[in-house]
Amino acid sequence: MTVRWVIAGVAAVLVAGQAVASPVETERMTWTEIRDAVAAGKTTIIIPTGGTEQNGPHMITGKHNFIVAETARRIAATLGDALVAPVLAYVPEGDVAQREGHMAYPGTISVPPIVFSKVLKAAAESFKAHGFKLIVFLGDSGPNQEPQHQVASDLSRAWAAEGVRVLNADSYYAGNGQVESLKAEGETDAAIGQHASIRDTSELMAVLPEGVRTDKFAADADGVSGDPRRASAERGQKLLELKVDAALRDIKSARERSSAAGPSAEDGGWFSRLLHWISG
Repeated sequence: MTVRWVIAGVAAVLVAGQAVASPVETERMTWTEIRDAVAAGKTTIIIPTGGTEQNGPHMITGKHNFIVAETARRIAATLGDALVAPVLAYVPEGDVAQREGHMAYPGTISVPPIVFSKVLKAAAESFKAHGFKLIVFLGDSGPNQEPQHQVASDLSRAWAAEGVRVLNADSYYAGNGQVESLKAEGETDAAIGQHASIRDTSELMAVLPEGVRTDKFAADADGVSGDPRRASAERGQKLLELKVDAALRDIKSARERSSAAGPSAEDGGWFSRLLHWISG
């Protein structure tokens, strides 16, 4: 972990001479601690979504879950006023009956997109009920993105009058600059690949090195697209920072837009509310 993340993540108190970081994950907190955190202004909640899927013979099926848990913690620590929900590990991974996509490989768990969308909506509704004002979907897998984007858009419209916004951090997954960074280091599209290759293998090596079987590396075979042999923990730290920075830009931009709009613009203004009341 770089000095930047050590500094960002240390909201610490001294206990028996040791620094103990305050948790940002709600599953590591009591309900009263969560209540008090919200009352103190921590009204942003990050809902990380991972996935349970094949990642070649060299990488564990929970790859996405470990990566997004770490990036979500870093994002919340940097913001300073955000908490992190438990990772959603069951996501769309392909048709189960047809065993399409990653479902062709044992260990993959898939749920229909509509089921995933309903879980996202229910989770967002739960956090809204407890006082959170900005709900952020943070998806580490491709099939998660469209359902998250749609649910976020629908809920933001529905809750605008209450000042609650739901955001899918799109740039975290698709606009993070990872490919461009690797190409600047001399890597090719073929080596970078699409799955279980340089990027995600490097990230997991940085987060959970025991989750990678380096003796099983193979390029473009057994569920791998690209060349994981070119992965490293050092690269993983850089790639993780790019994802975190991209998400932070999305979140800060959403906050700036909400702040600029103000409460009256957010809910359509007093005239809009009057018309709504008159028309029923």
